Amino acid sequence: MATAQMSNNGIVVMNRADLSDDGFLGCRLQILQPTKGYRAGIDAVMLAASVDAKPGERVLDLGAGVGTASLCLAHRLADIAVTGLEVQADLVVLAQENARRNGLAARATFVEGSVAEKAASLATKEIAYGSFDHVMTNPPFYDEEKVWPSPDAGKAKAHAFDEVNLKTWVEVACAMAKPKGTVTFVHRADALPDLLLHVGKRLGDLTVLPLWSRQGEDAKRILLRGTKGSRAPFTMMSGFTLHRREGGFTAEADAILKEGGALPFKIA
Repeated sequence: MATAQMSNNGIVVMNRADLSDDGFLGCRLQILQPTKGYRAGIDAVMLAASVDAKPGERVLDLGAGVGTASLCLAHRLADIAVTGLEVQADLVVLAQENARRNGLAARATFVEGSVAEKAASLATKEIAYGSFDHVMTNPPFYDEEKVWPSPDAGKAKAHAFDEVNLKTWVEVACAMAKPKGTVTFVHRADALPDLLLHVGKRLGDLTVLPLWSRQGEDAKRILLRGTKGSRAPFTMMSGFTLHRREGGFTAEADAILKEGGALPFKIA
């Protein structure tokens, strides 16, 4: 029988042989994911909370993993459709199961495929360039030539680029959005210069939101959002603090991580 425990990042984990059943959004969502390798956490929830989609709009989640960000967004916004693209077939199966078990399969679909695929190939999977109102993505973190790979194959694949680099990942994310559509990235803070370089003039109204673990500490993560075709100027927001100095999440973080609320992000 599975046993439940609270992990350090506030996620409820039910241990099984090779999968855990993790509670997100205050256990409003139950997400199956591998116990070893890359595991979804706060980044996925914050990414989903940063997307402001209107009823009837389509959202693409590039590198969807087990579907955590997609399902957090679909849970919060009842009248949108989310498509997740994921290169690892076993994770696609888990994402599909997670959608089903959370009652979201009608609005959240997951497709096996790679950012490295040709546009025509992706279009046959109903993932066509220029067809999404919003694109959200947590790009792989590491360049295989600069960082020692993880001994766990799944984690290494999630953190290292599979046949693509950050430049290509950014280009595809931007290409997938409709004119006036938004593209949102969550990434390491030290990757911001590269993100901005690769975005170039593809997006305008670029907004950066640093995610502080605690006040007074350097930001380890950032959210970057832009609007395709916009000419609005760049904005650096004051930042969002996740933890109180005395421990535990801030009230603002709790409203997102446990209550499923939206992130107060600048709206284009």
